[in-house]
Amino acid sequence: MKARLIVLLLVTHVGVGLLGFGLGIYALPILTAPASPTKAELERVASSLVYQAEFVRELKGSDTFHWGEGTVSISVQAISFEGELAPGPDYKLYLSPAFVETEAEFEALKGQMLRIGDIRTFQNFIVPLDSQVNPFDYTSVIVWCESFGEFITAAKYR
Repeated sequence: MKARLIVLLLVTHVGVGLLGFGLGIYALPILTAPASPTKAELERVASSLVYQAEFVRELKGSDTFHWGEGTVSISVQAISFEGELAPGPDYKLYLSPAFVETEAEFEALKGQMLRIGDIRTFQNFIVPLDSQVNPFDYTSVIVWCESFGEFITAAKYR
C-alpha cells in the first residue's frame, strides 16, 4: 500500500508540474508583453504604406495555437499590424521572396528570407525597418516562433 501511494503521489506531482510548466510557457509572453501600439500610431505608419495584406487563420501551417488574423501594412519605414496573433514566445517577423504557409516551406526558404525584428505584442504591432531594407525585394511577410520552430502566419503583399 505504501509503495502504491508513493507512486501515485509521484505521478500526480510530476503531472501537475508539467501542466504548470506548459501553462507558464503559454502565459509568460502574455504577462510580459509591452503595451500594444495605439490606433493613432498604427494609422501614422499606415498613412505611408506601400503595400497591404491580410493575415488569415486558415493557412495550412496554422492551427489552434499558432495563427494570426488582421491587416498588415508595409511601408519603407516600418511594418505594422492591426489584428491579433496567438500568444507565444520569441516571435520574429520575416520578409520572404515567396509566400510560405508551413514549417517545411519556411525552413526551405529561410536562407533567402530577411529577419526584420522581434514581435513583442499579440494585438497590433509596429516593427521598424532598417533604412537598408527594401520591401520591394520581397513578396511576403511571415511571423515565425523562433524558439519552437513553429509557423504562425504569413501574408503575400505583392
